[in-house]
Amino acid sequence: MEKPPLGIFGAGWVGLVTGACFAERGHQVVVRDVVPERIESLNAGRLPFHEPGLADLIERNRERLTFTLDVAEVKGGTDIFFACVDTPPTASGDANLSYVWSVIDDLGDANGRTGKAGTASSRHRERSLSGEATLVMKSTVPVGTGERVRAVLDQRGMTGVRYVSNPEFLAEGTAVKDFMSPDRVVIGSFDEAAGDRVVALYEGFDAPVVRTSVASAEMIKLAANAFLATRISFINEIANVSEAVGADVAEVAYGMGLDKRIGTSYLNPGIGYGGSCFPKDVSFLKLLAGNSGYHFQLVSAVIEVNDLQKRRVVSKLQDRLGNLRGKTIALLGLAFKPNTDDMREAPSLVLASRLQTEGALVHAWDPLVESHPGLDGVVIEKSLLDAVRDADAAVIVTEWPELESLASAEVRQAMRTPLIVDGRNLLDPEAARAAGFEYEGIGRAR
Repeated sequence: MEKPPLGIFGAGWVGLVTGACFAERGHQVVVRDVVPERIESLNAGRLPFHEPGLADLIERNRERLTFTLDVAEVKGGTDIFFACVDTPPTASGDANLSYVWSVIDDLGDANGRTGKAGTASSRHRERSLSGEATLVMKSTVPVGTGERVRAVLDQRGMTGVRYVSNPEFLAEGTAVKDFMSPDRVVIGSFDEAAGDRVVALYEGFDAPVVRTSVASAEMIKLAANAFLATRISFINEIANVSEAVGADVAEVAYGMGLDKRIGTSYLNPGIGYGGSCFPKDVSFLKLLAGNSGYHFQLVSAVIEVNDLQKRRVVSKLQDRLGNLRGKTIALLGLAFKPNTDDMREAPSLVLASRLQTEGALVHAWDPLVESHPGLDGVVIEKSLLDAVRDADAAVIVTEWPELESLASAEVRQAMRTPLIVDGRNLLDPEAARAAGFEYEGIGRAR
């Protein structure tokens, strides 16, 4: 059976993974973005970010993938459109939906005119969408966004255009695998026929399909990420208490995780979560609750714990080194997690800033990140050994595999003070101490 062609709005991380994976499944896909440099790079075979397996997937499906700046090219070949645009937080913590509304403007009205409502001068005529057109929202949006979009579509005479919420559950570093082998596919729709059309796109995927209302689908995404963030903050609190009473959080987490009701995932203590999803989605949920008249105390605590956890590293350094003014600290790992170059809400940004405020000299290393505007004044070295040379302490910020052998004689000899603060509990404490290092973990017994 021939697969229907698809249009993707947004050539960011979600859009490219979605487009490439559907192309791998046999769909012709047109991906549109508004950034000329990004489309130029993609057409030249260069990805704008690092995601394992994605470059190979795009190259293998070149004949099925088109990258364009032209709205007409997206609308001309399909009537199934995925919105995969960014929804960054505003200063208040709410979602900035401007890119979502740009997609709606690009879809036009019943007469095929595109542009913002009420600005006829900015409009031009495109193909009008048929009554079979379907807009699928992949972007993470606040609950109620679907209702608002539906109202605008109706206002523009596009009552026949269907709207479906199909949130993504992709983790950076494993996004291709997550898309092709999902835990579940969530599809929320205003009517059954609209949902059926999107369900058909996932035929052959070995995953349960969860059919819900649009509002429930929107809430599932926020609730899932908030719950995972809660587990991270919880185990960090347990780590802090364990440290205070002489317990070892690694042993505690292992014993907890064997309970089938709990499981082992997201029970790794550290210096807090970051990235483009957890901080944003937890904030969205808090604001959603607050705007609805409900104070979500647990989510507020999750955010507070995560913020405080980053400060513990600085406190550990001060406990060991005293005043940090003039001390050289090596931050090892800058991206918010391994197998990505994403610096959004990365703990390294907070740590670097706080260390500089204390007067420390900050050097850093990351296998993928070479620069970032938030790291002004930080010396980013080309090699791990250069980063730790003459350092008074080395802080493991991101659990890159290259750091598993950090406690080596070569590193010890290069450092001024052989102190490791293991912000991800990556190393074996006894082995590190046996190798001649002072070792501080998170919630590890001394």
